[in-house]
Amino acid sequence: MRLVEPTSSWYRTESVMETPSLARELNAEADKLLACVHCGLCLPHCPTYAALGDENDSPRGRLYLMRAVAEGRLSPDSRAFVRHLDLCIGCRACETACPSGVHYGHLLEVARWDIVRLASTHDRGLARATRFVLNHLFTSPRRLRLVLGLVRWLRDRGLIELLLESGLLASLPGRARKGLAMVLATQPSGPPVAASPATHSRERSIRVALFAGCVVRELFAHTNRATERVLVEHECDVDDPPDQVCCGALHAHAGERETARRLARRNIEVFEREGYDAIIVNAAGCGAMLKEYPALLADDTAYRRRAEAFSARVRDICEFLIERGFRPGPRRLHVRVTYDAPCHLYHAQRITDAPVQLITQLPGVEFVPLPQAEVCCGSGGIYNLLHPELADDILARKLTAIRSTGADIVLTGNAGCLMHIGSGARLAGSSLTLLHPVELIAQTY
Repeated sequence: MRLVEPTSSWYRTESVMETPSLARELNAEADKLLACVHCGLCLPHCPTYAALGDENDSPRGRLYLMRAVAEGRLSPDSRAFVRHLDLCIGCRACETACPSGVHYGHLLEVARWDIVRLASTHDRGLARATRFVLNHLFTSPRRLRLVLGLVRWLRDRGLIELLLESGLLASLPGRARKGLAMVLATQPSGPPVAASPATHSRERSIRVALFAGCVVRELFAHTNRATERVLVEHECDVDDPPDQVCCGALHAHAGERETARRLARRNIEVFEREGYDAIIVNAAGCGAMLKEYPALLADDTAYRRRAEAFSARVRDICEFLIERGFRPGPRRLHVRVTYDAPCHLYHAQRITDAPVQLITQLPGVEFVPLPQAEVCCGSGGIYNLLHPELADDILARKLTAIRSTGADIVLTGNAGCLMHIGSGARLAGSSLTLLHPVELIAQTY
């Protein structure tokens, strides 16, 4: 399938509006900041506060720091402000817990946007490398395909596993071993997906587009194949627009908001060419980002309405199957499974029941609820590479909960979570099997 390289007509175009300062943007969000009544209900739901016990590393503490910057009492390039916002995973569990409805995730992205704009960081080497990868690799499908294609080739030939188990990396930073283990976690775990049937009722057939993702397209092709198979079984004609680009979630979370906007505009242009009934996503982080394009482009008069029309058609695969009328296949699987809820599905998209509803309808599947399934695993996009020790501390609690279920398979609907949990299990010597729910569903046909 052909992938189109982004051209100067979209990526190098100057932004529609000049990047505003943090103070100006936070003043525009004053009602959300003031909505925080400092009740503290968010604190027990915050993974970094639970791990560090510092009020400044809680949603309430970070909102206080944001207000201090907006009111001129604290400089946006102060070490405290940068450090405590940098340590936030962005899981948005605080939004679910907040009785005042504070849109913390949006405020966090705005704050990080200004930090990046001011080039105010105390880990400049790592920050420069991160910005380069986000702005020059993830914005180019061609370059990303070349790099991840090489990674996939090394993975499939066992070279990464050999390197990880050789002990040669013992003297390297933990990020190196973590990164290799994350790559190994992308290997297909289930049987190959059978070819899709060519016949279905034309009366009920609808046309949908698959948002294939960037990392998912290159390292989780098996998940995309399973998604297409299940959609066909539900009488969908599936398109995969070849010139779609990264959703921009990693960029928005890292403060590269203008790059995220450019990517959003490109995706809107690509997907609005056809009158798709729905745009299907199988990665929770991507789905949350696509649904929030209207907020990202709220001040872009040329794209605001187009973003609203685009996002109105976005559906997570689990959400879509429930709406469509789920029909699992007849094949019994005879497995014991549990389910971990991705933060950007549970808290950002508020899709809490659909995945479990699907899983419990699968023939031969024994479902065991996971204690605190809605609690973050510590992945956070690239958070686990930027803060590996804290991410692994949070992950250790998740792995303990998973072991308590006695499940054969762990299901979760986000590529980052699959990689983080899978890498943690491998480094701990566990043979845990992880799948996206749609992969298990595909096995029933």
